[in-house]
Amino acid sequence: MSKTTFCTTESPVGRLAIRTRGDTIVALDWVTTDSATADTPLQDDATRQLVAYFAGDLQTFDLPLAPDGTQHQKKVWAEMSKIPFGDLRTYGDLAKTIGSGAQAVGTACGKNPIPIIVPCHRIIAAGGGIGGYSGRDGVATKQILLALEGALPGQ
Repeated sequence: MSKTTFCTTESPVGRLAIRTRGDTIVALDWVTTDSATADTPLQDDATRQLVAYFAGDLQTFDLPLAPDGTQHQKKVWAEMSKIPFGDLRTYGDLAKTIGSGAQAVGTACGKNPIPIIVPCHRIIAAGGGIGGYSGRDGVATKQILLALEGALPGQ
C-alpha cells in the first residue's frame, strides 16, 4: 500500500489538508498548524480545483477519490457526489434513492472523509432545516459553503 502524503491550502473555511495515497485523494481535513506545499501532480490539481471552487469558477470537481469506509458509506458518498453545485437534497431523499434509512445516511455524511469535494454540505434536514455538519466550525462552515453555491436555505 502506498504511503499517505498531504499538502495544505488556505480557503475561506480554514486551512485544508489534501491527503493522497498513490494516485487518489483519500481525505480532506481541516488543520491549524500543519503546512506543506503540493509536491505531486494530483496535489497540484486538487489545490487548483479547490481554489477555483472557492473563487466561484468551478462547480464540478474532477479528481480521483478513494475514501476509506464501509460499503454503505461509499454508496452514500457516491450518491452525494452526483448532487449538482447549488442543489440540495434531504437526508430522506438520499436514503430513498439508495434504499437506506435517513439516519444511516446522516451517519455516513458525518463520516465523509472528503468533505467539500464529496459535497455532504448539500444534504439538509427535512422541512428545509440546515442539518448538521461535521467539518470545522460545524454548521457555520456548512452555511458558508451553501452561500458560496447560492443554495443557503431561506435565501
